[in-house]
Amino acid sequence: QVQLMDSGGGLVQAGGSLRLSCAASGSIFSFDAMGWFRQAPGKQRELVALSSGGSTNYADSVKGRFTISRDDAKNTVYLQMNSLKPEDTAVYYCYVRRGLAYWGQGTQVTVSS
Repeated sequence: QVQLMDSGGGLVQAGGSLRLSCAASGSIFSFDAMGWFRQAPGKQRELVALSSGGSTNYADSVKGRFTISRDDAKNTVYLQMNSLKPEDTAVYYCYVRRGLAYWGQGTQVTVSS
């Protein structure tokens, strides 16, 4: 069983930055995919960034602004979000896969205009 703890969300003005963290209960070496999804009110959950097989894919809407990274010593995955826009407002969920998919509890990001 994998447990994930998302954190780092908050309220920020447009143009600002936030860094989300996802702390895993075990070694992140064992995961074959790691990433972040988001869900805005009234919308479906969508991919933000996903790392798998040595490559990373970003949603077109966040390319050049968001960066996924990892700290293996801390078993933590990060999402650095820069130049935030009001349309980035959503609950952000950490995602990992080790055979099965596991989700964090979500962290709210609100970007004011």
